[in-house]
Amino acid sequence: MPSKEILVERISEALKLGGGRRFKQSVELVVVFKGIDPKSPKARFRDPVFLPKGLGKSPRICVIADGDTLIRARSAGADLVLSREELQKLSKKQAKKIASECDWILVRTDLMGLAGRILGPALGPRGKAPIPLDMNADINSITRYYRSVSRLRNKEQPFVSGIIGTEDMSPEDLAENALAVINFIENKLEQPLSVSAKKIIVKTTMGVPVEVPP
Repeated sequence: MPSKEILVERISEALKLGGGRRFKQSVELVVVFKGIDPKSPKARFRDPVFLPKGLGKSPRICVIADGDTLIRARSAGADLVLSREELQKLSKKQAKKIASECDWILVRTDLMGLAGRILGPALGPRGKAPIPLDMNADINSITRYYRSVSRLRNKEQPFVSGIIGTEDMSPEDLAENALAVINFIENKLEQPLSVSAKKIIVKTTMGVPVEVPP
């Protein structure tokens, strides 16, 4: 695993090279594998990873629930809250809009099957999946948690990528987030990136890739 000092140095370089855009760019971490079958279960990523320093922006969270869970979701400040009846009335166009606009979709466990049928065709191509929500879950805590969660993803490709924050965050905070992501990847691969990574890259959305030693 690269040191925090090295990550701070390379992230600072990526921010300098990628600055000057008219919008707030995300900062991305990319790990390119070597000697790993991209079709292996270990190399397939559709994983949420908590970023200790936050995302630098607020993702949209959708909750699908009923009864008391529905009421608590509204109080927790979810961006979109749907009841069973509202879910059942969604058109394909509306389902696609929700799948596009919501970063995380939390669904009470007894509604997972229904949500899968209605939203699944729109969520699948976007690499998203409904997250089961226990009936007695602390929605305030869960909502706060997903405000700071990034998603690692690939499609049987020899690399994995994920957002580690935004360009207005400090290089030190971005490095902390990068270490959390790297640690997650190493644990899933069950080997250090010094063995399994061909290269590690950090970059802003529109910026130049900057390599980090594995």
